[in-house]
Amino acid sequence: MKEMKETNRISQFASSGSTAAVHAGEDRRKPYAALTTPVVQTSTYTFENSAEIMEFVRRKEAGGPDLRDEYGRYSNPTQRAVERKLASLEGAERALLFASGMCAITTALLTILERGDHLIMVGEAYRRTCEFLEDWLPRWGMTAARAAADDPASWESAVRPSTRLIYAEVPSNPYLRVADLDRLSALAKKRGLLAAVDATFATPVNLRPLEHGADLVLHSATKYLGGHNDLLAGVVAAPAALASRIEKARGVLGGVGSPHDAYLLLRGLKTLDLRLRRQNENGRLVAEFLDSHPTVSRVFYPGLPSHPDHGTARRLMNGFGGVISFEVKGGLERTSLFIDRLRLPYIGPTLGGVESIVQQQALFLSSNPETRRKSGIADNLVRYALGIEDAADIIADLKQALEF
Repeated sequence: MKEMKETNRISQFASSGSTAAVHAGEDRRKPYAALTTPVVQTSTYTFENSAEIMEFVRRKEAGGPDLRDEYGRYSNPTQRAVERKLASLEGAERALLFASGMCAITTALLTILERGDHLIMVGEAYRRTCEFLEDWLPRWGMTAARAAADDPASWESAVRPSTRLIYAEVPSNPYLRVADLDRLSALAKKRGLLAAVDATFATPVNLRPLEHGADLVLHSATKYLGGHNDLLAGVVAAPAALASRIEKARGVLGGVGSPHDAYLLLRGLKTLDLRLRRQNENGRLVAEFLDSHPTVSRVFYPGLPSHPDHGTARRLMNGFGGVISFEVKGGLERTSLFIDRLRLPYIGPTLGGVESIVQQQALFLSSNPETRRKSGIADNLVRYALGIEDAADIIADLKQALEF
């Protein structure tokens, strides 16, 4: 199927915010006069004759824009529509859709790094990302080092002649640290490195890392971008040349997102700005409540003055998100009791959807106390991912659950 002309897309009013979330990347006039972009549920695409194949191959070899799709592992019209929308939201030249957030991360890193290369991880990160860096990259002759999120001098000292990439989650999981992206990007430029940012917790509503000098942005679109806990997807947004390299690797490694997940992501993105504004507000109100509660020993939320990166977060971010981590006074059992007393949120390991979800992260890590201690995650840490419910209802539920 041929794409409709670029001039048929709404672009002049879709540079940012809700308008871009609703309209960017999609054709004004869609197949069959449908209002929504359709799911093109096919694994392969046919050619009318041999001449059409030769023209397609000629254009591909010349590096020009493809006029059509060839095979589902490389591209799909529904997939490309969501990629255009994501690129617009991030202010990127291109965005690529993957089967999951981890697939986006691993494919991007394996594209950029070669045997003997080194990367720097700034601060904490999702445990599977850390596992990939520490357990898998060394199998292929690559190495990673850690540096503290709040210590730019340690970033500089961690750079080696073999360093190729500096990587950060902003905000990070689970303590919501906010590394200074301006300084991180400046270091990368100074030392000839690439700067990569996993902005899953922020979304382009709250933070656009490319505007702060980052070279590529990654997301688990399963979370806020999808917003409804009903899809798996990942995203890489980057300049066109870097995105093309990663796209080629995706075609080989095979981690393309499905047309149906792309459709669900298109649907979810249309309300991203609205959802995030509500979750930002819920985050502020709930964090303030928890910060004043006598049964809570500490709250980790970038919007609070008590957070170690509050000043940096205020400078970089438009909002502070709907994830709050906090410690309940007491140990593992007392915290579990609190979790079980909650009535509104579901208990689970994800975030970013319209339903609130809570988890005691230590329980997901290991049943072994020593393993949990080494992880750096306290037994009494709670991560509460706020949905779009009324903040008063969330607070009332928290209040009753904390009355031991």
